Amino acid sequence: MKLTSTSVLRIALVSTLVAAGTGAAVLAATSANAATTLAASAAQTGRYFGTAVAAHKLSDSTYVNILNREFDMVTAENEMKMDATEPNQGQFSYGNADRIVNQARAQGKRVRGHALAWHSQQPPWMQRMEGSGLRQAMLNHVTQVATYYRGKIYAWDVVNEAFADGSSGARRDSNLQRTGNDWIEAAFRAARAADPGAKLCYNDYNTDDWSHAKTQGVYRMVQDFKSRGVPIDCVGLQSHFNSASPVPGNYQTTLQRFADLGVEVQITELDIEGSGQTQAENFRRVTQACLAVARCAGITVWGIRDSDSWRASGTPLLFDSGGNKKAAYNAVLEALNAGGTTPPTTTTTTPGGPTGCTAAASVNSWNGGFVATVKVTAGSSAISGWRVTLTLPPGTTVVGAWNAERSGDSGTVDWTNVGHNGSVAAGQSTEFGFQGSGTAEGITPSCATG
Repeated sequence: MKLTSTSVLRIALVSTLVAAGTGAAVLAATSANAATTLAASAAQTGRYFGTAVAAHKLSDSTYVNILNREFDMVTAENEMKMDATEPNQGQFSYGNADRIVNQARAQGKRVRGHALAWHSQQPPWMQRMEGSGLRQAMLNHVTQVATYYRGKIYAWDVVNEAFADGSSGARRDSNLQRTGNDWIEAAFRAARAADPGAKLCYNDYNTDDWSHAKTQGVYRMVQDFKSRGVPIDCVGLQSHFNSASPVPGNYQTTLQRFADLGVEVQITELDIEGSGQTQAENFRRVTQACLAVARCAGITVWGIRDSDSWRASGTPLLFDSGGNKKAAYNAVLEALNAGGTTPPTTTTTTPGGPTGCTAAASVNSWNGGFVATVKVTAGSSAISGWRVTLTLPPGTTVVGAWNAERSGDSGTVDWTNVGHNGSVAAGQSTEFGFQGSGTAEGITPSCATG
């Protein structure tokens, strides 16, 4: 938080009053510094706070007023799914999705794209397909939709709900799975080629408990993708909770374990059935868990008012049906204003000058290893190719990389673009990454065009 002179005076006053034992004055001074909306409070920690939006509700003034005031990330509930965007093979329809995207962007909000490939909510023509024909139709859908919204989406749920419930930890038996076990990887590669600036997420439900087989199955897939350079940037936990499926005690552990793989963690569809202080404390726990994990990028609740929810009878959201703030809202706001960990920091150099390119590295480290993500940004002119140079500390070795070619595995390593990410428009960015053994302490990338 930036300190103004008024803030400094207030802090000094609080310190004096604490010494004098005046607790009530401390509370008043602290609350005077607190942000008063979910988005503003989350932003203070470098995170977002979003909601799911239905296009047909954008004519509801109460709904839109809450949306505009409280949230800074938007997910379309159904309007970007496969049946909505490609109702007939090869014929794409974006009208309702555009309403949501345009409304969000006009208000300065970012958008999560949900979802490019899913076994459910497929259009009838796709449900009747199988084999190589289905594989190609799925990849064409991913490519066409991601290309249409290129540059407008913060993160895509590239693949949704591909793992089975139960004790197997295996993939779900679906028509897409039967096209080949590499279909998820193929979808992610197609999405990266179509929209290289967007974060690419895998999204699923019942993956909140670290001990569950389904959670472990998804973890192993993400771990494998990162080790082989498959482009995956984030994991979405839907986090639908009720009395039969409560917030697990190891929820923060789950977030942290995925984050340790070098991916963002996003809570993507949060709702918690209940009421009163019990519901409020459950929302608080989830919020605090996200705040405790540096790579937890933000929280999206699945709807605005209880009456907007797919589980309306369970009153699972932060606003009641009349649009009034609930105890759960207050608990989330308090947790956000209490603060949390800071997302990974970035180091930037600008050797290419204003018309060249810049490189910035963010690192997620653990004992004996790390994942580095390098962002390449064009200057005032478009670039048609780039080279990033960085020097690794002695004893550090690259064990896997994605979205770039490299000259070696240790010492000074040159990274150059691959086919799909060499052309970068003026002021725009692309990313590559690598996993290493050892330490990344002090690495500083430099960028040149060519």
